[in-house]
Amino acid sequence: MKKLKQKVSNRSSDDSHSYGGQYVPETLFPALNEVQAAFDSIKSDSVFQAELHELLCNFVGRPTPLYFAKNMSLELGHDIYLKREDLNHTGAHKINNAVGQALMAKKMGKTRIIAETGAGQHGVATATACALLNLECVVYMGEEDMRRQALNVYRMKLLGATVVGVSNGSRTLKDAVTEAIRDWMSNLGNTFYLIGSIVGPAPHPEIVEYFQSIIGREAKEQLKNRINVLPDIAVACVGGGSNAIGLFHDFIDDKSVELIAVEAAGKGLDTNEHSASLTKGTPGILHGSYSYLLQSETGQVGIAHSISAGLDYPGVGPALSILKDAGRLTSTAVTDDAALKACYWASKTEGLIPALETAHAFAWLKETAPTLPGKKVILLNVSGRGDKDMQTLMENSDILFGDA
Repeated sequence: MKKLKQKVSNRSSDDSHSYGGQYVPETLFPALNEVQAAFDSIKSDSVFQAELHELLCNFVGRPTPLYFAKNMSLELGHDIYLKREDLNHTGAHKINNAVGQALMAKKMGKTRIIAETGAGQHGVATATACALLNLECVVYMGEEDMRRQALNVYRMKLLGATVVGVSNGSRTLKDAVTEAIRDWMSNLGNTFYLIGSIVGPAPHPEIVEYFQSIIGREAKEQLKNRINVLPDIAVACVGGGSNAIGLFHDFIDDKSVELIAVEAAGKGLDTNEHSASLTKGTPGILHGSYSYLLQSETGQVGIAHSISAGLDYPGVGPALSILKDAGRLTSTAVTDDAALKACYWASKTEGLIPALETAHAFAWLKETAPTLPGKKVILLNVSGRGDKDMQTLMENSDILFGDA
């Protein structure tokens, strides 16, 4: 894995803070050291790698296709390629990481897995991996997200997981992460915290990036075999950042490839109801890690908002924070309404119904691609499918179909 390190650009030169880190109680350091040692070990463990490869190929369904979106390409005047993570088992990219970490936890001798989830896709993926590997599974989920994603709650229970509703705070992903960390601190002996995004204290962001980097690695090889070029632009939606860094990872050193991170503008960037941490946030500490987040001038973490539960988080991973400050990544944001309309556009144009998270990336594509000069090769990560969002889509039909 690439070691991405950079001092925070808007802090004084004698400040020793770097993005990431371990801002946690002392009691967690032995557990984090144990996880780091296990992670270092599995990277060179041929038996582990063979077992992981077999599961990714024959259980998850990798490699996922690289699909040329001919209708979108014709409409927008560019060559649009879609990395179809929505075709993975469980319907999203989250299973890549869940299978990898669950297998690692089993090698560590852990018998109980805990996880957080927002949109429910990481929860479903974790429950699936635990059922496969015969591990106890407990998933923390904000009550508001449980309401929005009732189908995924039922799927997790069907897979044998215990779903714990979180009633604190905004009752969304941030609060689910907080409760999962509390559980972990009380059950370090037999429990492994399977984080779903590139957030949390080190080494968790690097572990998630490691298992999700297969997305960009496959896409790069597939593009090479298809048209023998790099994309001009790689674009992905961003909440915590796992699908984005998964796509971007293998293109970071290819300076000709523009990396576009599309965040949730919610009800507008001029309001307090959005989740655009890279675009509107400032560096601070959340859930044991130093990175961009939404916070007040006094350092109080803000309440995020997005119509998509998976983007409804007030922070973003340290790897994306580093890329932003290095000028290697461009962040932008689209509103709830634009994402809804783009979901309909993608569905009727290419015959795929994207998750509302992915719909944010499609909204950027629909709005921005026609303004780009020349003819670009654009690679977009379809991070998940929209089955889970049907209730939300039906509740917003007036916006979804309005002047689409």
